[in-house]
Amino acid sequence: MPIETPSSCLASALPSRRLALKTLASLASATAIGGLALAGCSRGDGSKAAAANGPAVVKKTGDKVAFKYPNNPSFDLIYLADELGYFEGTNTRPEYVGKIAAPQIIPLVGTGEIDFGSRMVPLVISAIASGADLKVVAAGGKTLQEAPHMKYFVRKDSGIRHPKDLEGKTIGFNSFGACAEFVTKKYLRQHGVDVTKINFVVVPDEQAEQTLVTGNTDLAIIHAPFSGRADNAEPLLRLWSDYDLDGGLGGMAPYSAHGQFIREHPEAVRDVVAALAKAGNWVNANTEEARKLVAKRINMDLKNVDRYAYVDDLVVTEPPIQYYIDILQSEGKLAAGKVAVKDVYTNEFNPFAPQAAKS
Repeated sequence: MPIETPSSCLASALPSRRLALKTLASLASATAIGGLALAGCSRGDGSKAAAANGPAVVKKTGDKVAFKYPNNPSFDLIYLADELGYFEGTNTRPEYVGKIAAPQIIPLVGTGEIDFGSRMVPLVISAIASGADLKVVAAGGKTLQEAPHMKYFVRKDSGIRHPKDLEGKTIGFNSFGACAEFVTKKYLRQHGVDVTKINFVVVPDEQAEQTLVTGNTDLAIIHAPFSGRADNAEPLLRLWSDYDLDGGLGGMAPYSAHGQFIREHPEAVRDVVAALAKAGNWVNANTEEARKLVAKRINMDLKNVDRYAYVDDLVVTEPPIQYYIDILQSEGKLAAGKVAVKDVYTNEFNPFAPQAAKS
């Protein structure tokens, strides 16, 4: 499959093809200033890694501002921006603090123990409602029919084919309070399912396929890139994707930053958001090359690595945020009027936002 060329508006910012290919050979080791070895991705519990690094005191390496970020095995634009050289020529660098479990990321951004994190909108809304100091600064992944944010799998011999079949069964997903819980419950209720008769359990994405195969769950909701491996698993059947459930409205996976870091280092936030936007556009234009980079990073066979799609220029729009505010209110998790859309995000630091506003 030929690799497309990035749009001309980003051509001057993109690295040479030689640099992009060169990273394939070096992705197994950490390259960021202050970064940990990628072996750290397989080290123990993320909370220990965060605790060991202490609160998010901004450090400087020479004249470079270092921002704390998880070092997780995932498809993530921070890692790709770093590998593609988008932090070069800026005063900002990622400082990887070890693996952090998905449910812990937004709470740690909210307290400032890490400076940036990427998790779904409802988690950010709930954190803000509870008084956490953080804000969405860049849109992230988006759901396309050919590139869903998450996929739903059952065993072929399970007999589960329809929503009602899930009553009395166990569903595994990567965390409570995020897209997998709320998009799924909304969809099931629309199809007459009593969700109180379903057992929901937390299973990390990288373990969800095996947990389903062994019968410990009856349905697994798996995010990219690991969903591709489940697609290729002979015992499993894909029922739906989140595109089937809501047309992709709930699939925006944004990047959030700690409020104090935003206030004290606005230029660093601009550097990060610009690098993220360039990386997201590069992935959209070079899907196969991006999959190769991620396959190398997470040590997975390329055929099993699902692709990601990203919001153009990572400019945040309001409908995906309002979607989750409405869901949280209907679920009784958020009081009406407690959080407004404008409380959740800002495009102030995105260099592409003024262009988007004019278009």
